[in-house]
Amino acid sequence: MESKEFGHSTIMNFNDKVEYSSEGIVSKRILQKEKGNVSLFAFDKGQQLSEHSAPFDALVQVLDGEGEIVINGKSHILLEGESIIMPANVPHAVIAAEKFKMLLTMIKSE
Repeated sequence: MESKEFGHSTIMNFNDKVEYSSEGIVSKRILQKEKGNVSLFAFDKGQQLSEHSAPFDALVQVLDGEGEIVINGKSHILLEGESIIMPANVPHAVIAAEKFKMLLTMIKSE
């Protein structure tokens, strides 16, 4: 699936492609394929994705700000430029300690 905003062979700055929303979370799907997808997120301070699990290994890359990633009950604070992998089928949550943007790449496990 390809959108005009995220076309093939186009140079883009992901930070410019998603804006913060007051007291909200904004997400934009960049790519969606059978084996996984790539999405952009912008979290306002205090927003969160509550604990859940998914059948995907997920790579979180923090593009701006600071976020807290909780994996199997253990908290990890990530700053701009840092990344972490959330393993498939393991409970995880995302909490915005401060405003932050992240790129999420999910790859389905076999």
